[in-house]
Amino acid sequence: MNSTERVPEIVTPRPASTLIIIRDGKAGVEVLLGEKTSKVNFAAGAFVFPGGALDESDSGDNFTISGDLSADKANQILGVADGGLNYWIAAIRECFEEVGVLFAIPNRGGMFTETEFAVFESNERKKLARGEATFHETLKDAKCSLELEQLHYFSRWVTHAGSPRRYDTRFFIARMPQGQIAQHDGSELIDHRWVKPDEALRLNSQGKLNLMFPTQKTLEKLTEFSDVEEALNYVRNAPPATPMEPRLTVGAGGKKLLVPGDFAYAEAGKLDPEQLGTVSREIEAGVVVQIDKRVSRMTAANASIMTGPGTNTYILGDDLNGYLVIDPGPDNARHIELVRDLTSDKVNGILCTHTHIDHSPGAAPLSRLTGAPIFGRLAENMDRQDSSFVPDEELSDGDELKFGDLTIDVLHTPGHASNHLCFLFEEARMLFTGDHIMQGSTVVINPPDGDMSAYFSSLNKLYDYQFDWIAPGHGFLMDNPHEAVNRLLIHRQKRETKIVNALSVLGEGTIDELVVTAYDDVSETIHQLAKRSLLAHLVKLQQEAKVNLNKDVWISASN
Repeated sequence: MNSTERVPEIVTPRPASTLIIIRDGKAGVEVLLGEKTSKVNFAAGAFVFPGGALDESDSGDNFTISGDLSADKANQILGVADGGLNYWIAAIRECFEEVGVLFAIPNRGGMFTETEFAVFESNERKKLARGEATFHETLKDAKCSLELEQLHYFSRWVTHAGSPRRYDTRFFIARMPQGQIAQHDGSELIDHRWVKPDEALRLNSQGKLNLMFPTQKTLEKLTEFSDVEEALNYVRNAPPATPMEPRLTVGAGGKKLLVPGDFAYAEAGKLDPEQLGTVSREIEAGVVVQIDKRVSRMTAANASIMTGPGTNTYILGDDLNGYLVIDPGPDNARHIELVRDLTSDKVNGILCTHTHIDHSPGAAPLSRLTGAPIFGRLAENMDRQDSSFVPDEELSDGDELKFGDLTIDVLHTPGHASNHLCFLFEEARMLFTGDHIMQGSTVVINPPDGDMSAYFSSLNKLYDYQFDWIAPGHGFLMDNPHEAVNRLLIHRQKRETKIVNALSVLGEGTIDELVVTAYDDVSETIHQLAKRSLLAHLVKLQQEAKVNLNKDVWISASN
């Protein structure tokens, strides 16, 4: 960016609420969508859920509230210090104003009759639209109490940082009240319809129904539920909603928004904080991506089922002080040439996380061409290893490497391989994890060099270190590293529990028999790979005296 160019100011998002109203239709769940007029500044022409920005009058002090939802409980659910109830109230107010559906009951007890509510809705919405009364005055005069507990917190969406108009919106979901009929206001909403979520998505894909990104994603979630009660049970039991702040990226097909869980999401936030949409959501071999002040990534052209988009080579340093190369990748002449071009052959050291053939074979030719020494460890078992790997210095856990003004801490993390290392670059608060942690899948643990017990221990070891970013051997940057470690440990433990349960039911079984049950959630096409990790789990369980082995038959120790 030219120094004279002005970086756009990031707009602070306004607090807002949205209400997803659902009902049981003849063919499943139906959801209420309203069409925005083209005259509004936000979401013009789109079909949306009723909702809008919070108003100063959306305060719990202004309303009588039925049920058990307290201010403290609302704050806890939303994770705010104060004002949580205001979001529930705003959702109900906007819903009544836009589609005439009201979540309130008479203070006298019981419910409105259909006739009573029809008259109330017709008269009071007109007054609100003309500005002759406020929502809280309307309910006070009608002697009504809000039914906040009918609304369940569903999700949170924050408009991406590059947008000129931004909202921090809490999405709620509720069953359509009995005896009421939705009717758009004819002003902000010019149409409305009840539609099945999958039908709305189909119409959107055909260009017949304009949906905003958060609406699409919400509808995709709603397709999972067969009826209203199932949907409400999900939100009653779901963990606190993860904030969904879409991030704009580029790639094949143009610009696209990503959400948490998409592979390039964390990297897009780090490299493009102003959200100008400059970060690629695709990894392209040979393309240099600067991921920190003195860290670049270049991916080898060896994409496969085992390597994902390819092996990442990381280059640390600068032209003045020289460079370190982490995982030079396969012995690929073009890839090595690109590394040399990027470093101008000023390579002070070559570090290898381990010696599988997609990570270290490039070390020897790069060393010959640049004169750089090689650092790493030899494997305990050389089967399926890079036989060309000969380190100039064999590293140990706790070593501190200094190359000019670059300092690297060495962590020995056996499990995927006996010689596996991770490298911590504190300047960037970044851990280079090789295949100890990779993006998009769990790694194969392949005995005898692979060791599941060691893998568990090596994952737990990472909790002792502080860093902000994982730079994996395959994939994009990953944030929240300790959460990533926790997910891997939980996943592996769940898999081990499935193996134990399978043996408890079957009594005994071979690897071929057990993989069908223990890995019934993955495609049969990868069962051959899964058998290697299954064996690693069984060896771990055998070490713990939980299973026994008789020839090729594994037997539960509890039988």
